[in-house]
Amino acid sequence: MAPGGCVGPPPARLRLGRAPAMRALAGLWVLGLLTCCYLSWGHGWADEQEGALGAQAGDTSQPGTTHTSQPHLIFILADDQGFRDVGYHGSEIRTPTLDRLAAEGVKLENYYVQPICTPSRSQFITGKYQIHTGLQHSIIRPTQPNCLPLDNATLPQKLKEAGYATHMVGKWHLGFYRPECMPTRRGFDTFFGSLLGSGDYYTHYKCDSPGMCGYDLYENDHAAWDHDSGMYSTQMYTQRVQKILASHNPGKPLFLYIAYQAVHSPLQAPGRYLEHYRSITNINRRRYAAMLSCLDEAVSNVTLALKTHGFYNNSIIIYSSDNGGQPTAGGSNWPLRGSKGTYWEGGIRAVGFVHSPLLKHRGTVCRELVHITDWYPTLVSLAEGRIDEDVQLDGYDVWETISEGLRSPRVDILYNIDPIYPRARNGSWAAGYGIWNTAVQSAVRVQHWKLLTGNPGYSDWVPPQAFSNLGPSRWHSERVSLSTGKSVWLFNITADPYERVDLSGRYPGVVRQLLRRLSQFNRTAVPVRYPPRDPRSNPRLNGGVWGPWYKEDSKKKKPRKSKAERKQKESKRKKKPQDAGSVPRCHSGARRG
Repeated sequence: MAPGGCVGPPPARLRLGRAPAMRALAGLWVLGLLTCCYLSWGHGWADEQEGALGAQAGDTSQPGTTHTSQPHLIFILADDQGFRDVGYHGSEIRTPTLDRLAAEGVKLENYYVQPICTPSRSQFITGKYQIHTGLQHSIIRPTQPNCLPLDNATLPQKLKEAGYATHMVGKWHLGFYRPECMPTRRGFDTFFGSLLGSGDYYTHYKCDSPGMCGYDLYENDHAAWDHDSGMYSTQMYTQRVQKILASHNPGKPLFLYIAYQAVHSPLQAPGRYLEHYRSITNINRRRYAAMLSCLDEAVSNVTLALKTHGFYNNSIIIYSSDNGGQPTAGGSNWPLRGSKGTYWEGGIRAVGFVHSPLLKHRGTVCRELVHITDWYPTLVSLAEGRIDEDVQLDGYDVWETISEGLRSPRVDILYNIDPIYPRARNGSWAAGYGIWNTAVQSAVRVQHWKLLTGNPGYSDWVPPQAFSNLGPSRWHSERVSLSTGKSVWLFNITADPYERVDLSGRYPGVVRQLLRRLSQFNRTAVPVRYPPRDPRSNPRLNGGVWGPWYKEDSKKKKPRKSKAERKQKESKRKKKPQDAGSVPRCHSGARRG
């Protein structure tokens, strides 16, 4: 097999269990879960294990299954899950469901997303880089008159054209200032979830600033006040998914986008999950671990519902995080460098896997290059849909890469070019060989090489022992800050995934090649969309709810006349005789009440 391809399945003996040194620990974990009644909503751990063992033994029968040639597509997006924060990456957090689904499917170990929420979601749903949607800078704020550009055909819209029922449950974060920006106007038959980037897991309220607070839970296009029952959002969203699956005919293709709020801050979790992690002294890490355990349980219940209602055998389940973890909020990306919000590997290299009976090669690890934009063409192709020839996508169809272990059609990734991010003080055109201004924040990868310019963000390696109540002063001795005067970095990511050795001085020719690639990308960029806040967005003006507020003026203002034109008009008015029976008209205007 070609280097960098997908690694084949290990021997059956190894697939049935971990290395001997880990078996005892795994047994204690399972025992702990059994003791604490880990699974909820009427499904026990023993039942789930029995179902998993039955599937391994070849029992794939499902009551009332009616097959369609088009697969059911289930995309699960976690929020802020760190690269290390899954059991099969060595985490102390227990994720038995994610570990099992990944082990039985294909683990994506060279998989990239964006460093923050809105960009990743926009690229998933459009198949386009940020520079091609105008969302290069930051996230969409609650008070901004901004949303995913309306002229972009979205993934659910293309799947609807192919005959799919499309449902979204969870976090939108792609703008809502106009009704046309809402999920149900962008291709989803139904939507149940939040519009903003974060909020309270129980009350579903969000304050963007003092005096700017509102309710943020929606059922389609209206506030879901009926669901204001104080239920934890991870469990509430899972119940909605179960309801959708129970009511949908498995003979009709289904696209289900589940964008969980977890494990984004605020760090909140039901108490019973915290009991499993008393040994973690740092409170943020403990709460984060509890939240992730609850999320793992939720994925278990979604998978069980797919089996119960006849979807599983014809389903493709994709799991992804939207960006790296935030160490100050409990996450861990160790041993990767950096964190959420940065273009170091810790901010953009994500947990990801595909689980499906439809995979040709299961139990494999894929180390080919895959990016979040690739899901758009991949899923449209699987759905037997059509992408218009004049649409320029940045994603590639990577299904054969994932399912069959073939080489990826992707050879490069533009992580981003942000022209309005604060510029690096020491960056210059000279440092970029006259090809590129290295003061500009940007990052690109071509094959094994990764180049960063400007200010890539917080650059430390934060090891597990950093999670101490004593704070940053106790961090590992490998803590390193950005070198003074640097604005260009080059790494061979295949040989050095931890970005320890900067090769920009050793390989100036490679630096020039990647700077030229950045310049080529930049020539295709559209203007940045990042408008100032609009005071009309205040939920106080909208019934206490975050929601669409922007309205186009019913009458466009006429261009202001010049002083000479106004004098001429006034002169004509005075000369014109007034009708004897005329009655003065009232000025039209906004009604007061």
